[in-house]
Amino acid sequence: MNPLVFLILFPFLAALFLLVIPRDKIRRAIGYITAIIILGASIYLLYGNFSSTVQYFDLGSDIVNRAMLITEGLIAIYIAYMSLKFRKYYPLVLIVLQSAVLFYFELTMPYQAEILNNLFLDKLSLIMALIIGVIGSLICIYSFGYMREFHEQHREVKDRRSVFFFVMYAFLGAMFGLVFSNNVLWIYFFWELTTICSFVLIGYTKTGEAMNNAFRALTLNLLGSLAFILAIFYLGTSGGSMALDQILLMDKAVVLIPVALIGFAGLTKSAQLPFSSWLVGAMVAPTPVSALLHSSTMVKAGVYLMVRFAPIFEGSAPGVALSLVGGVTFLIASGIAISQSNAKKVLAYSTIATLGLIAACAGVGTYEAVWAAMFLIIFHAIAKSLMFLSVGTVEHRIGSKDIDDMEGLVTRMPGVAVMMLIGIAGMFLAPFGMLISKWATLRAFIDINPVLFGLVAFGSGITVFFWAKWMGKIIAVPRAKEIVREKINRDEMAVLAVLAILTVGACVSFPLVSHYFVEPYVLGIYGVTAQLGQDNIMIMLLMFAAVLVLPFSMLYFRKKGKQLPAYMGARPSAAGRFSGTAGVEKELSLNNYYLERLFGEAKLMKIGVVICVALIVIMFLLTGLNYAGVPI
Repeated sequence: MNPLVFLILFPFLAALFLLVIPRDKIRRAIGYITAIIILGASIYLLYGNFSSTVQYFDLGSDIVNRAMLITEGLIAIYIAYMSLKFRKYYPLVLIVLQSAVLFYFELTMPYQAEILNNLFLDKLSLIMALIIGVIGSLICIYSFGYMREFHEQHREVKDRRSVFFFVMYAFLGAMFGLVFSNNVLWIYFFWELTTICSFVLIGYTKTGEAMNNAFRALTLNLLGSLAFILAIFYLGTSGGSMALDQILLMDKAVVLIPVALIGFAGLTKSAQLPFSSWLVGAMVAPTPVSALLHSSTMVKAGVYLMVRFAPIFEGSAPGVALSLVGGVTFLIASGIAISQSNAKKVLAYSTIATLGLIAACAGVGTYEAVWAAMFLIIFHAIAKSLMFLSVGTVEHRIGSKDIDDMEGLVTRMPGVAVMMLIGIAGMFLAPFGMLISKWATLRAFIDINPVLFGLVAFGSGITVFFWAKWMGKIIAVPRAKEIVREKINRDEMAVLAVLAILTVGACVSFPLVSHYFVEPYVLGIYGVTAQLGQDNIMIMLLMFAAVLVLPFSMLYFRKKGKQLPAYMGARPSAAGRFSGTAGVEKELSLNNYYLERLFGEAKLMKIGVVICVALIVIMFLLTGLNYAGVPI
């Protein structure tokens, strides 16, 4: 069987088994085996296509197309039913509109029959397949132990784990289909599957808050889906091709309108302002859902498509507007993250910010920007999945996801704390990949868009603040803290350890990933590529070696080191207390700075929404003027 077809269909087949099997042990065994097979198949795909460029696969079939259309109809019926049941009328209106456009187009203008190569594999889709297969599989393995503990601690929540794991694995299959499809109609089909999967997972607990947030995510993503199907309709009625590779070769003036519509859909799916509220609301779902949405699925679908169409955005007015939406989102979301004490919300806004940076790169569309965007996708997927799963493990043990409650975690839960420190370091410390990717982004922007350069520069400075204060809280031990003795599930620790190793390994192998994957893709699209110079590689390796000095030195000095009481203002303290004025004893405490007056969520969100709505309106106005022949 074609390995691409296998990776698309196998997760769906396994998901059906997980849905109908009632016994937890059997379901867990099947889930583990399935995840390992998916992981292995992804690595095998890499091995078999390590040196290949672009491969196309002829999978044209009327049966497949009709099956997709029937499935889309069933999804529309389900969304309409749920909308009426919960009296949510916006998603109902949106699903009716897009279904009307879709069925009219498919039944009257079957352009998909002209496409022979419905599937393809290039370096970008190979990178995405590895992220989905490796990171997604690890998250699924982690989920089995986590969800068992989740229901032990939340007995008021109905146990629907069979549905949970069905949707989790179906999500992986949908993402494989999305990144392997060369047919835009197929991409749209898998795009819709990710939307419905996220709706079910976010609303898993069926509480009022969960359902409200699930419908918010559904509404905003359906808004993007409506733009997507309108783009397809435009391509079909204007005689354009439905093949992704052919669209990229068409005249920019012809495809700018549909590509702008797809760019808008990408903004909704990747939770850019003003659509970011759905991703923040998704935090109500169990932690594995957050990890899956943020790292290897859903939001990555949005930025994946924007990066695909980056060559068309390059130098265009809609591309400039799109890049500014991403830049503003990066700055605003980074600022809001400072004011958050909830660890999952910090991770959510950090994700939105990083996706904004990728969107900005896609809007700029130069070869240097695409090079940086691809690395941002890779490093964000690994480090953010590690962080979400670590926070989930900590929350189950200490009963809180508040950053201040994680004080002294390095002594209370040393194993998990080390994983978290690696994940945080991967997000902002040199020489980890996120920092190098941001540096490459600044280089790509400096000559093209100084405003964008300023947004990214200030936003990057802000990210250092909120990551550093979180890291400081974990390693700060001002007073005795109770050690968390509850045994952590071996599978959870194994997954965290593998993700930590991948975070470090991705940094060490940065030059190899660039040489064998990113540079060939950029070269094939633009005819020129960005490269890491030998001097830069040597500096990066030296910095990495320097980073390792601290932990290894602690192993050496702990044998001869002396433990002393904390020393404050020339007044030694004991047992976490110190002598203040007039001989009054006070307890020592370390509190984070949240600066809510400057970076409060309500304040910054309003500013960001207004700016980004204006930019999106300008994007479509400029696209319309370009279509009308007005020089821009």
